[in-house]
Order: sequence, then C-alpha cells, then structure tokens
Amino acid sequence: MTTEVTLRKSLSLFQVVYMGLAWMTPMIYFSIYGIAYENAHGMLTQAYLLAFIAIFFTAYSYGVMSKTFPTSGSAYTYTKKSLHPYLGFLVGWALLLDYFFSPIIACLTFGIYLHAQFPSIPAYVWIIGLNIVLAIVNVIGIKFSANISKLFVWIQILFIAVFCFFLFRGLSGDVHPMQLFLQTDVPFSTILAGASIICFSFLGFDTVTTMSEETINSEKTIPKAIMIIIITASILYLVPSVLTQLIYPHLTFVNVDSAGFEIVQLVGGAALSSVFITVLILAIFTQGLSSVTSVSRLLFVMGRDAILPKRIFGFLHPKFNTPVINIAIVSCVSLLALVISLDNAVKFVNFGALTAFFFVNISVIAQKYIKEGQRSAKMTLKYLILPLVGAGFIGYLLSLLDKDALWMGGAWLVVGIVYHLVQKRMRLSAGRVAVPIRGQSGVRT
Repeated sequence: MTTEVTLRKSLSLFQVVYMGLAWMTPMIYFSIYGIAYENAHGMLTQAYLLAFIAIFFTAYSYGVMSKTFPTSGSAYTYTKKSLHPYLGFLVGWALLLDYFFSPIIACLTFGIYLHAQFPSIPAYVWIIGLNIVLAIVNVIGIKFSANISKLFVWIQILFIAVFCFFLFRGLSGDVHPMQLFLQTDVPFSTILAGASIICFSFLGFDTVTTMSEETINSEKTIPKAIMIIIITASILYLVPSVLTQLIYPHLTFVNVDSAGFEIVQLVGGAALSSVFITVLILAIFTQGLSSVTSVSRLLFVMGRDAILPKRIFGFLHPKFNTPVINIAIVSCVSLLALVISLDNAVKFVNFGALTAFFFVNISVIAQKYIKEGQRSAKMTLKYLILPLVGAGFIGYLLSLLDKDALWMGGAWLVVGIVYHLVQKRMRLSAGRVAVPIRGQSGVRT
C-alpha cells in the first residue's frame, strides 16, 4: 500500500501575507502611475478609493469561501464545489490565464529593465536566467520562498516610506487633504475609468488561497491574510497618492510608460531615482517567485482531481514536497516572455483574474445562501447582498476590457471546452474497455 504524498503545512499567517504582497508587488504603484494618472485625469486618490471599495467586496467573498473550503485551488475549487464541477473547470481554466501569464510578465519586465540598465546584455539572457532561479527556489520549498518574499516586500515598503518622507517635506501649511474632494472639474465616470485600471494593482490577494493546504490553521489564517493584504496595499497606494496630489495637482510626463520613474525623480532627485530602479527589479523578482508558487499549486490541485493528467500534474516530489513537474512546466511556458508583448500578456491576466473574481462572489451566494440556507437578516447581508455588490463591481470591470482581451480570453475558454470534451470521451472509451468480464476464474478486464 502506497501513501500519497501531500503538501506540508508550514506557513504562518505573516508568511502567507508576505507571499500575497509579493505577488501583488507594492511597487506596481509606480509601474502603472502614468496610465492610471491619465485615465483618472489626475484624480488618483479618488480612483484608488473606488478601486479599494470594488476589490474589498471580492476579498470578503474569498475569505468566506476559504473558510468553507480550506483546500488549495482558489476560485476553481470554490466554483466546482458550490456551483458545478464543469463550471469549476472553466473557471480554473480561465484562472490559469492569470496565473500562467503573471510569471511571464515578471520575466518580460525583468528583461526589459535590466537590458535598459545593461544594454550590452540581451534581454533574453535576463529572462532565461530569472526563469532558472525562480524554478530552483520554488523546488526547494514554499517556506524558503516565503522568507525571500518577506525580505523583498519590506524593501519595497521601505522605499515607498522614503518616497512619502520626501513628499511630506514638500507640504506647505496651507494644504489640507479635504481639498482633494472639493475638486469637481473631473466627471465621476472618468474617475471610475481610472479605478478600473487601478483595480489591477490589487490583484494578488487571491493567490494566497492556492496555499491553503500548506498553511497552518488555514480556515482562520487565509481570511485574515486576505484582509491584511488588501488593507496594507490600500495604505501603501493611498498615502503616496494623497501627498503627491496635494503637492503636484497638475502633472505632465515625457513618457506615460515611465511616469513612475519621472515622479520619483521629481520628488527625490537623482539619488532616489537610482535606488528606484534597483528596488523595482527586486519587486519584479519577488512577484515572479510568488506567481510561480501559485500557478504550480493550482495545477497540482487540478491534477489531483484528474481534471489534468494526474500522473504529471498531481505529482509531488517525495523529498521537497513541492510539485516539481508543474514548476518545470511553468518555467517552460514563461519562456513565452521571449516572444510575447507586455500588452497582450496583461490582457490575458486581466481576463482570467476578473472571471475568477466574478464567480467567487457568485459561489458565496450559491453555497451559503442557497445550499446551506443561511437566510436570516444578518446572513442575507453577508451571503447575498455583499457578494452581489462584489459581483456587480467585477462584472462592470469585465465590461471595460477591450475587444482584444475579450476575444483572446474567449478563445482560451474554447480551447478549454475542447480539451474537456476530448478528455471526457477518452474516459468513456476507457470505461467501456474496462467493463468486467465474468465467466472464468476470477474477474478480468
């Protein structure tokens, strides 16, 4: 009799928090600064507040479902158990876009920035090198990954704190934060458009649910971690946006894509901007590390459930207790960073993440309000109204995706449907072959 190798519970609350913040990457505040500023017409503080509200409801739904089903698999597991296994497969398949393309984005941006710093070294050298390092660290174990994430997350937080210190020194006595909310020249619809972009700064809190089986007391730890991640991120984004908007109410940039670098240079001069590049590269590395961890766990759960071939995707290394085959597969797929554009990679991530978010909100209603019948006044608020608001926000954000993103995401879902149909037909054929034949001694198949 063989004993199935299982994921080892080793992660504490704050190790999970660091992994989530590492995937989210606090430095993304600067990476999307120009795009967010343009879309919100300078109303970044207001846009960040709206984005926080929109994501908060979905984060709440993830917390509810992680308590109900304390297993790895995230939105795939929640949808499968609350709604329908086939729908769960489709959500998991869509979520793969988010998780698969996140390390691709990390590798791609890593190559872009380091090639810019060292033009003599081609970007592909940095991309391949990062892939190898991420694979090795993930194979060694998730606790090791969490400890590295902790260090690099604190470096990012420290940089943002220093940036805010420089801003605070520039405040004059006649400036008051309420001035931000007295500006009425920008339409609310414009601020909403900015919020739809900024929402993607919060992506990453959901990835910690893929680590439930490796988390100590996951029923309590994961919901707490989700809320800590969301609140921490909102502080890290809102404080610098408030200070910047008060001191520089009107900004123009030479290049929107590098606006984050320009604002750092404006605030802290050459000294702070030189540190900025180093910290940003460390942040990209940390995000890549966490995203490889997340997607390899999602693949493991789908393999263990035989949604994907179990012998490959459901395998854990007996010594390291990590899904080494999945990590290798993710590393190979991440080599798409050599040929794909950053724009297309981001579109895949957006489609996958928002699809998963929408169905997690619906899963709360299906599981708690309908199946479990928790319909008192308090439960109606918790398990019907709040998740409905979350689903409404996310549905609106999905509608804001451009046609390319919807077409690309739809094509990926079609591939998943075809794969599922082929897999189902193969199972039916195998079942017919394996029908017991009686008559001789014993039973043969």
